[in-house]
Amino acid sequence: MIVRIPALLDQEPLARIRQWLQDASWQDGRLTAGFQSAQVKHNLQLEHSDRTARTGQIIVAALERNALFLSAALPHHVFPPLFNRYEPGMSFGTHIDNAVRQVPGTPHRLRTDLSATLFLNAPEDYDGGELVIEDTYGTHEVKLGAGDLVVYPASSLHRVSPVTRGVRLAAFFWIQSMVRDDGSRTLLFELDDSIRALTQAGAHQDELRRLTACYHNLLRRWADL
Repeated sequence: MIVRIPALLDQEPLARIRQWLQDASWQDGRLTAGFQSAQVKHNLQLEHSDRTARTGQIIVAALERNALFLSAALPHHVFPPLFNRYEPGMSFGTHIDNAVRQVPGTPHRLRTDLSATLFLNAPEDYDGGELVIEDTYGTHEVKLGAGDLVVYPASSLHRVSPVTRGVRLAAFFWIQSMVRDDGSRTLLFELDDSIRALTQAGAHQDELRRLTACYHNLLRRWADL
């Protein structure tokens, strides 16, 4: 399931993050890639620091307030956001994300059920740079507005198309969900979405309670904590 989360960040935090990124010291993105990914990764990335951690917390706080993200991801743990930059000629070839990530500066590991990309500048600022995700139903190109987030299964093959003009800025991170299986997580998301739509339409409260009970009993059965 690929889910777009529109306007995760509004203009004020976006402007602050972009200003910081303009003055940041970028390094070769291959330094943080696994062996296979390093063969196809050609971008710039910020190393982990107190400043990246504080900036990442702005994003994590926005995630915690976003009902659509919470419903789609059912997050258990969120990897501290990282930041990358693509200049003309840079790209990231087809790859799959590592199944487990070590949280920087801690002994903790996180299972990567979902991958997420937060677009930090407008699509008009650059040509190319589409996030291309492959799944059962084909190939999907994603190029969203500044502040928009896309969440998709980390088990998907994906790539970033070459940037041919301008600069592409993004944050990226992974989520360990309470529900490991993507199919089960999708069913819960669709059920939750239906409950919210029926509530807004004024559906009978007894039926809504039955549907809500089904949702929570399925979550109780599938949750992996």
